[in-house]
Amino acid sequence: MDFTAIIRKGEKQYVALCPEVDIVSQGYTVEESLSNLKEAVELYIEEMGLPQEFKGKEAIIARFAVKENAKAA
Repeated sequence: MDFTAIIRKGEKQYVALCPEVDIVSQGYTVEESLSNLKEAVELYIEEMGLPQEFKGKEAIIARFAVKENAKAA
């Protein structure tokens, strides 16, 4: 199964998030943060099992923008 990684530069390290299972990891490089995230997700699935809502389903990944000063209606 494929998972998503969202990686952002923190103050000193890159922080990687897997939104499908809400797992976060970090590393000093993008590659290290992704590798650490993969290991963390594998350990999570080994311990907790694959979430039922994700079995056999494809994820849709979308990006969108909002204005910085946008106000909710």
